[in-house]
Amino acid sequence: MSPTPLLSFRWAVTTDKGLRRTSNEDSHCERADIGLFVVADGMGGHVAGEVASRVAVEAIQAFIAETAHADKNRTWPFPFEPSLSLEANRLKAAFRLANRKIASAIADSNDLRGMATTASALLAGAASACVAHVGDSRVYVLHDGKLDQLTHDHSWVEEQVRAGTMSPTAARQHPWRNVVTRALSGGEDPEVDVTEVRPRSGERYLLCSDGLFSVVGDQQIAEILGSPRPLQEITTALIDAANAGGGPDNTTAVVLEVDAP
Repeated sequence: MSPTPLLSFRWAVTTDKGLRRTSNEDSHCERADIGLFVVADGMGGHVAGEVASRVAVEAIQAFIAETAHADKNRTWPFPFEPSLSLEANRLKAAFRLANRKIASAIADSNDLRGMATTASALLAGAASACVAHVGDSRVYVLHDGKLDQLTHDHSWVEEQVRAGTMSPTAARQHPWRNVVTRALSGGEDPEVDVTEVRPRSGERYLLCSDGLFSVVGDQQIAEILGSPRPLQEITTALIDAANAGGGPDNTTAVVLEVDAP
Protein backbone atom coordinates (compact mmCIF):
# COMPACT_ATOMS: atom_id res chain seq x y z
CA MET A 1 0.00 0.00 0.00
CA SER A 2 1.44 3.40 -0.96
CA PRO A 3 1.69 6.10 1.78
CA THR A 4 -1.09 8.68 2.07
CA PRO A 5 -0.12 11.88 0.19
CA LEU A 6 0.93 14.80 2.39
CA LEU A 7 -0.53 18.28 2.26
CA SER A 8 1.00 20.13 -0.67
CA PHE A 9 2.83 23.45 -0.32
CA ARG A 10 4.63 25.86 -2.59
CA TRP A 11 7.49 27.49 -0.73
CA ALA A 12 10.42 29.91 -0.85
CA VAL A 13 13.20 30.90 1.54
CA THR A 14 15.61 33.80 1.95
CA THR A 15 18.27 34.17 4.64
CA ASP A 16 20.67 37.03 5.31
CA LYS A 17 23.30 37.88 7.90
CA GLY A 18 21.91 41.39 8.36
CA LEU A 19 23.84 44.65 8.52
CA ARG A 20 25.59 44.29 11.88
CA ARG A 21 26.70 40.64 12.00
CA THR A 22 29.77 39.20 10.29
CA SER A 23 28.28 35.72 9.86
CA ASN A 24 24.89 34.02 9.59
CA GLU A 25 24.09 31.70 12.52
CA ASP A 26 20.62 30.78 11.21
CA SER A 27 19.91 27.39 9.63
CA HIS A 28 16.83 26.17 7.79
CA CYS A 29 15.30 23.13 6.11
CA GLU A 30 12.63 22.78 3.41
CA ARG A 31 11.71 19.13 2.75
CA ALA A 32 8.32 19.12 1.03
CA ASP A 33 8.83 15.43 0.28
CA ILE A 34 8.52 14.62 3.98
CA GLY A 35 6.36 17.64 4.85
CA LEU A 36 9.03 19.32 7.01
CA PHE A 37 10.03 22.98 7.23
CA VAL A 38 12.39 24.29 9.94
CA VAL A 39 14.07 27.55 10.99
CA ALA A 40 16.73 27.56 13.72
CA ASP A 41 18.54 30.58 15.12
CA GLY A 42 21.94 29.98 16.68
CA MET A 43 21.84 32.24 19.70
CA GLY A 44 23.77 35.46 19.15
CA GLY A 45 26.59 36.05 21.59
CA HIS A 46 27.01 32.34 22.22
CA VAL A 47 29.95 30.26 21.04
CA ALA A 48 29.37 28.45 17.75
CA GLY A 49 25.72 29.36 17.39
CA GLU A 50 25.94 28.45 13.72
CA VAL A 51 27.04 24.92 14.71
CA ALA A 52 24.16 24.53 17.16
CA SER A 53 21.54 25.59 14.61
CA ARG A 54 22.99 23.33 11.91
CA VAL A 55 23.20 20.31 14.24
CA ALA A 56 19.62 20.87 15.37
CA VAL A 57 18.21 21.18 11.84
CA GLU A 58 20.11 18.12 10.63
CA ALA A 59 18.94 16.03 13.60
CA ILE A 60 15.30 17.09 13.25
CA GLN A 61 15.36 16.38 9.53
CA ALA A 62 17.00 12.97 10.00
CA PHE A 63 14.43 11.75 12.54
CA ILE A 64 11.44 13.01 10.56
CA ALA A 65 12.77 11.29 7.43
CA GLU A 66 13.42 8.07 9.39
CA THR A 67 9.84 8.04 10.73
CA ALA A 68 8.12 9.11 7.51
CA HIS A 69 6.12 5.84 7.38
CA ALA A 70 6.03 5.09 11.10
CA ASP A 71 2.95 4.60 13.25
CA LYS A 72 2.29 4.90 16.96
CA ASN A 73 3.16 1.23 17.51
CA ARG A 74 6.85 1.58 16.61
CA THR A 75 9.49 1.86 19.32
CA TRP A 76 9.84 5.56 20.13
CA PRO A 77 12.87 7.21 21.82
CA PHE A 78 10.50 9.01 24.20
CA PRO A 79 7.08 8.03 25.60
CA PHE A 80 4.39 8.35 22.91
CA GLU A 81 1.66 10.82 23.95
CA PRO A 82 -1.69 9.42 22.73
CA SER A 83 -3.42 12.79 23.23
CA LEU A 84 -1.25 14.23 20.44
CA SER A 85 -1.18 13.46 16.73
CA LEU A 86 1.48 11.29 15.18
CA GLU A 87 3.07 14.39 13.63
CA ALA A 88 3.21 16.13 17.02
CA ASN A 89 4.87 13.12 18.63
CA ARG A 90 7.40 12.92 15.80
CA LEU A 91 8.28 16.61 16.09
CA LYS A 92 8.59 16.57 19.88
CA ALA A 93 10.89 13.56 19.70
CA ALA A 94 12.91 15.15 16.90
CA PHE A 95 13.48 18.33 18.92
CA ARG A 96 14.57 16.36 21.97
CA LEU A 97 16.94 14.22 19.91
CA ALA A 98 18.36 17.42 18.41
CA ASN A 99 19.05 18.66 21.92
CA ARG A 100 20.94 15.44 22.66
CA LYS A 101 22.93 15.78 19.42
CA ILE A 102 23.99 19.23 20.59
CA ALA A 103 25.03 17.72 23.93
CA SER A 104 27.17 15.15 22.09
CA ALA A 105 28.82 17.83 19.97
CA ILE A 106 29.65 19.86 23.07
CA ALA A 107 31.09 16.78 24.79
CA ASP A 108 33.35 16.22 21.79
CA SER A 109 34.75 19.76 21.67
CA ASN A 110 35.43 22.26 24.43
CA ASP A 111 35.26 25.01 21.80
CA LEU A 112 31.52 24.40 21.46
CA ARG A 113 30.63 24.81 25.13
CA GLY A 114 27.84 27.32 25.60
CA MET A 115 26.36 26.97 22.12
CA ALA A 116 22.57 26.90 21.80
CA THR A 117 19.80 27.47 19.29
CA THR A 118 16.11 28.20 19.01
CA ALA A 119 14.00 26.25 16.53
CA SER A 120 10.55 26.34 14.99
CA ALA A 121 9.09 23.77 12.62
CA LEU A 122 5.99 22.81 10.67
CA LEU A 123 5.34 19.15 9.85
CA ALA A 124 2.53 18.32 7.43
CA GLY A 125 0.39 15.21 7.51
CA ALA A 126 -2.31 14.11 5.09
CA ALA A 127 -4.99 16.59 6.22
CA SER A 128 -3.46 18.46 9.13
CA ALA A 129 -0.11 19.77 10.31
CA CYS A 130 1.77 20.36 13.53
CA VAL A 131 3.78 23.40 14.54
CA ALA A 132 6.48 22.98 17.20
CA HIS A 133 8.99 25.38 18.71
CA VAL A 134 11.54 26.00 21.41
CA GLY A 135 12.78 29.56 21.94
CA ASP A 136 11.70 32.68 20.05
CA SER A 137 11.75 31.69 16.39
CA ARG A 138 8.17 32.14 15.25
CA VAL A 139 5.50 30.63 13.01
CA TYR A 140 2.68 32.80 11.62
CA VAL A 141 -0.30 32.06 9.39
CA LEU A 142 -2.02 34.54 7.07
CA HIS A 143 -5.68 33.74 6.32
CA ASP A 144 -8.02 36.13 4.52
CA GLY A 145 -5.58 38.97 5.17
CA LYS A 146 -5.40 38.33 8.92
CA LEU A 147 -2.02 37.46 10.47
CA ASP A 148 -2.02 35.10 13.45
CA GLN A 149 1.03 34.13 15.49
CA LEU A 150 0.91 30.38 16.14
CA THR A 151 3.85 30.28 18.55
CA HIS A 152 4.49 32.09 21.83
CA ASP A 153 8.07 33.21 22.39
CA HIS A 154 9.98 31.50 25.16
CA SER A 155 11.60 34.76 26.20
CA TRP A 156 11.83 36.97 29.25
CA VAL A 157 9.99 39.89 27.65
CA GLU A 158 7.19 37.64 26.36
CA GLU A 159 6.66 36.36 29.90
CA GLN A 160 6.29 39.97 31.07
CA VAL A 161 3.82 40.76 28.26
CA ARG A 162 1.70 37.71 29.07
CA ALA A 163 1.76 38.64 32.75
CA GLY A 164 0.49 42.12 31.86
CA THR A 165 3.53 43.94 33.26
CA MET A 166 4.91 45.08 29.89
CA SER A 167 3.34 46.21 26.63
CA PRO A 168 4.27 44.55 23.30
CA THR A 169 5.76 47.87 22.14
CA ALA A 170 7.96 48.13 25.24
CA ALA A 171 8.99 44.49 24.84
CA ARG A 172 10.31 45.14 21.33
CA GLN A 173 12.53 47.94 22.68
CA HIS A 174 13.62 46.36 25.96
CA PRO A 175 17.37 45.64 26.35
CA TRP A 176 16.53 42.08 27.44
CA ARG A 177 14.35 41.37 24.40
CA ASN A 178 16.82 38.73 23.13
CA VAL A 179 16.96 36.77 26.39
CA VAL A 180 15.30 33.39 25.80
CA THR A 181 14.00 31.21 28.60
CA ARG A 182 14.05 27.97 26.60
CA ALA A 183 16.47 26.70 23.95
CA LEU A 184 18.15 23.61 22.53
CA SER A 185 21.41 23.78 24.44
CA GLY A 186 22.39 20.21 25.26
CA GLY A 187 20.94 20.29 28.77
CA GLU A 188 17.90 18.40 30.05
CA ASP A 189 15.29 17.27 27.52
CA PRO A 190 13.48 20.49 26.58
CA GLU A 191 9.77 21.16 26.88
CA VAL A 192 8.57 21.46 23.29
CA ASP A 193 5.39 23.44 22.59
CA VAL A 194 3.20 21.96 19.84
CA THR A 195 0.13 23.32 18.09
CA GLU A 196 -2.14 21.34 15.77
CA VAL A 197 -3.38 23.20 12.67
CA ARG A 198 -5.53 22.38 9.64
CA PRO A 199 -4.04 24.29 6.70
CA ARG A 200 -6.52 25.51 4.11
CA SER A 201 -5.94 26.19 0.44
CA GLY A 202 -4.44 29.63 -0.15
CA GLU A 203 -3.21 30.15 3.41
CA ARG A 204 0.37 31.29 3.82
CA TYR A 205 2.63 30.24 6.66
CA LEU A 206 5.77 32.10 7.72
CA LEU A 207 8.61 30.56 9.73
CA CYS A 208 11.18 33.15 10.76
CA SER A 209 14.00 33.99 13.13
CA ASP A 210 13.75 36.98 15.47
CA GLY A 211 15.82 39.14 13.14
CA LEU A 212 12.55 39.76 11.27
CA PHE A 213 9.89 40.48 13.87
CA SER A 214 12.24 42.34 16.21
CA VAL A 215 12.24 45.25 13.75
CA VAL A 216 9.26 44.63 11.41
CA GLY A 217 5.78 44.97 12.86
CA ASP A 218 2.89 42.58 12.35
CA GLN A 219 1.03 44.96 10.03
CA GLN A 220 3.98 45.26 7.66
CA ILE A 221 4.63 41.51 7.80
CA ALA A 222 0.97 40.88 6.90
CA GLU A 223 1.10 43.33 4.01
CA ILE A 224 4.23 41.76 2.54
CA LEU A 225 3.06 38.19 3.17
CA GLY A 226 -0.28 38.91 1.49
CA SER A 227 1.28 40.37 -1.64
CA PRO A 228 0.33 38.73 -4.97
CA ARG A 229 4.02 38.63 -5.94
CA PRO A 230 5.87 35.30 -6.32
CA LEU A 231 6.83 33.68 -3.01
CA GLN A 232 10.55 34.19 -3.61
CA GLU A 233 10.00 37.93 -4.01
CA ILE A 234 7.96 37.91 -0.80
CA THR A 235 10.73 36.29 1.26
CA THR A 236 13.23 38.74 -0.21
CA ALA A 237 10.93 41.66 0.64
CA LEU A 238 10.68 40.44 4.25
CA ILE A 239 14.47 40.37 4.55
CA ASP A 240 14.73 43.80 2.90
CA ALA A 241 12.27 45.18 5.45
CA ALA A 242 14.36 43.80 8.31
CA ASN A 243 17.50 45.37 6.89
CA ALA A 244 15.67 48.65 6.26
CA GLY A 245 14.89 48.60 9.97
CA GLY A 246 18.59 48.45 10.80
CA GLY A 247 19.33 44.79 10.12
CA PRO A 248 20.56 44.19 13.68
CA ASP A 249 20.53 40.38 13.43
CA ASN A 250 20.58 37.44 11.06
CA THR A 251 17.18 36.98 9.44
CA THR A 252 15.62 33.91 7.83
CA ALA A 253 12.13 33.75 6.32
CA VAL A 254 10.48 30.61 4.97
CA VAL A 255 7.09 31.19 3.35
CA LEU A 256 4.70 28.33 2.53
CA GLU A 257 1.50 28.56 0.53
CA VAL A 258 -1.02 25.75 0.81
CA ASP A 259 -1.92 24.35 -2.60
CA ALA A 260 -5.45 23.40 -3.51
CA PRO A 261 -6.15 19.70 -2.84
